[in-house]
Amino acid sequence: MRNRLADLRAERRWTQEELGKRLGVSRQTVISIEKGKYDPSLPLAFGIAGVFGCRIEDVFIPDEN
Repeated sequence: MRNRLADLRAERRWTQEELGKRLGVSRQTVISIEKGKYDPSLPLAFGIAGVFGCRIEDVFIPDEN
């Protein structure tokens, strides 16, 4: 699964640490999600979409395989 987390964060000029605080997770968690090394739980995915004011599918793009 790919994601647009880094792009959405950069558009708002938020640091990884700031996004983590908004979501209640660590900066390391944000880094792992951005790199695709960690798939967030459904509640966290909804939280991510919520802080950006968009839908989950606007943030996370499933692989075509």
